[in-house]
Amino acid sequence: MSYGKTLLITLATCLIMASQVWGGEKLVIGASLHPYYSFTANIAGDRAEVRPLIGEGFNPHNYRPQPEDIKKAAELDVLVVNGIGHDEFAFEILKAARLEGKISVIYANKDVSLIPVAGTLDGVEIVNPHTFISITTSIQQIYTIARELGEIDPDNSGYYMKNARKYALKLRRMKAQYMQKLAELPRLDFRCATIHGGYDYLFQDFGLQVTAVIEPNHGLKPTASQLAKTIDRIKKLDVEVIFTEMNFPDKYVDTIHKETGIRVRHLSHLTGGSFTAESFEKGIRSNLEALTSALIEAGQNRDS
Repeated sequence: MSYGKTLLITLATCLIMASQVWGGEKLVIGASLHPYYSFTANIAGDRAEVRPLIGEGFNPHNYRPQPEDIKKAAELDVLVVNGIGHDEFAFEILKAARLEGKISVIYANKDVSLIPVAGTLDGVEIVNPHTFISITTSIQQIYTIARELGEIDPDNSGYYMKNARKYALKLRRMKAQYMQKLAELPRLDFRCATIHGGYDYLFQDFGLQVTAVIEPNHGLKPTASQLAKTIDRIKKLDVEVIFTEMNFPDKYVDTIHKETGIRVRHLSHLTGGSFTAESFEKGIRSNLEALTSALIEAGQNRDS
């Protein structure tokens, strides 16, 4: 074989390999929120490319689509969404990009048993969309994502499911580690308030329920009268711990702590920071640490 023919064959092989990687052979999967990016990245491994639908540093509750979002969406084959109220911006982007019905959308909560927000002051029941702030419901979503990716990309279905099982096992072991810390506590029926109603699924993992929610509606800061009502209620309910968030204004938390003397602990909403495969694990571990520490401390205070 001549040198020229060998060179042509080598070049053709390189072009074929390049087309398989950059020409559409790999799925391009978008994720609406940080946890879904982590879930999908762990499932997809090196068989697909996972991209965040929007950039870092935005609040998903009040986000409005930008022109660059439409361009990003047009490059996707699949989009993974929460789909029950936490990422409405994703559907606005699809509509603006005229992609409705043209790309596959995976609704991660398809098989999750949803619960209402607990402890609301007005008593109105609304579906809690924060299913990703929980090991149990996250694992359900991980399997849903893996299964549906396998239907879209059957050549890699076994690979996706294998990765999902491995990831789920890691998360179950993490949960078991924190459950073990609570094994010696005589009871777990402590009473707590949260800044907003995003943590019901996390508390459900431990057989607990939120007693009161401080925000009147998610993203809305309480008025003076609402704050006074909240303070009065949590005093009457014998709340032992208040769980706040990193970005919630300190003045509200400081006022509540000053008026009630109740201990304050922090939880993460898991929808901020960098989009990485590890960000969910880091965030949920921090929440598990905060919750179990508060439970242990409450138990010790009762015994003293």
